[in-house]
Amino acid sequence: MKDRFSPKVIVVGAGMGGLSAAIRLAAAGLSVTVIETQDSPGGKMRSLPSAAGPVDAGPTVLTLRSVFDTLFDLAGERLDDHLHLISQPTLARHWWLDGSSLDLFTDPEASAAAIASFAGPKAEAQFRRLNSLSTQLYTAFDAPMMQAAKPALGAIAWNALRMPGAWPSLQPGLTLAQFLARSFDDPRLQQLFGRYATYVGGAPNLSPAVLALIWQAEARGVWAVEGGMHRLAAALAALAERQGVTLEYGRTVRRIDRQSGRVTGVVLSDGRVLKCDAVVFNGDPAGLLAGLLGNGPQQALPPSAAHPRSLSAWVWAFAATPSGADLIHHNVFFGSDPAREFGPIARGQMPDEATLYICAQDRHHGTPTGPERFEIIMNAPAKTSQPLGEIDQCRARTFPQLARFGLSFDQPPADSALTTPAGFSALHPGSQGAIYGRSPQGTLASFQRPGARTRLPGLYLAGGGAHPGAGVPMAALSGKHAAEAILSDLTSASPSRLTDTLGGMSMASRTTGRAPSR
Repeated sequence: MKDRFSPKVIVVGAGMGGLSAAIRLAAAGLSVTVIETQDSPGGKMRSLPSAAGPVDAGPTVLTLRSVFDTLFDLAGERLDDHLHLISQPTLARHWWLDGSSLDLFTDPEASAAAIASFAGPKAEAQFRRLNSLSTQLYTAFDAPMMQAAKPALGAIAWNALRMPGAWPSLQPGLTLAQFLARSFDDPRLQQLFGRYATYVGGAPNLSPAVLALIWQAEARGVWAVEGGMHRLAAALAALAERQGVTLEYGRTVRRIDRQSGRVTGVVLSDGRVLKCDAVVFNGDPAGLLAGLLGNGPQQALPPSAAHPRSLSAWVWAFAATPSGADLIHHNVFFGSDPAREFGPIARGQMPDEATLYICAQDRHHGTPTGPERFEIIMNAPAKTSQPLGEIDQCRARTFPQLARFGLSFDQPPADSALTTPAGFSALHPGSQGAIYGRSPQGTLASFQRPGARTRLPGLYLAGGGAHPGAGVPMAALSGKHAAEAILSDLTSASPSRLTDTLGGMSMASRTTGRAPSR
């Protein structure tokens, strides 16, 4: 039960990490206020208006749904009572300019059969080996890396030692592209599985081979959210409010205050000062390093926690009636040569020929009639400024490329339907336009993301820029780590105060029928 003596926490940002932390802290009996600059929750899980309704302009896929089932269960509720999640047995449809296409499935046997038909029995055998390897990698890294508050290198090494089949992918300096060239003879399959590096903001020719495990995270299940992914953010915000969290939208934190070497509160853009015992920063850690919230937070992290930067993207979000290609919910249209995409991006330029991802948001049940909602994503370098003519250049690399596959739309989207890297930089101050925080490129990059605790006592991190990294479930897990760190640290600093709070919460849970925090 919360009262004026409950520890107070300010969460800066209502993204997946911030909402996850807020829900967990409120369920533990703490007084929690979330400050969000935008007028709605979600952070990068945003939507734009269209003639067919709100269209996603951020994440498009929900994986590892158990992370969110657990979060609702913690609050004594069920996710399925608030969202309609639609399982997608077909993970994605992949297209190449030679006219070939390939569907992959949650059922590995179905994927193996599809690959055999697509590229022959040798390719099927190679896929089976990769699938087995990625399963071992996922098992080796799940508990000590993704589920842990910080990477447990010893446990990872021990797991890897017990799985010698995974050793080839763990060679220092081996890139994902190099590993896939050894794994598949067919360059199309090398290109397909190399795309998983971009899911966390890296180029396959520069990212470590261990990112092959990302395939396994997706293969374990993909769900569409009825109405769009932004509905997930709204459901989490509503859950937070039912737990007693105060959410303030359209407010900006100007400074994080400190006294005697620890956080004491925040100053808002309207001049208000909110005192607190802890702050969770659910933003890009690069913003702290840039001094956007004051000198204390600027010194709270090493530069390696946020640099170098990940990829960005050009994102179209619009409604139109398509024709030509038999789209499903998730589609990837590959360019002819990865070097024509990632070579220019590495030089800070637009791809010469892009690979384009399309989420046909309304096709989770089949093919609708009339205008549909689409999100088209093209990888980009992170940038803070928008060159003259960039929108026209992006348009010229998007829709004529899709026309080569036979896909067209009855009307082109307006310029306002495009979010550029500079647009992401403006939406997320300090990010420099990067979408995924720190770059995953480099052998030890995944171990250099910052954990929940910072050098400034009372300041904690959550979000895709913190451990365990980018992606919707990973950001939510970072909120779990932040909440657990705060509860542990407050207990150590003032055991009786927090014990009284948790005891009151337990009594309230028995009274209301809600489950106590676990």
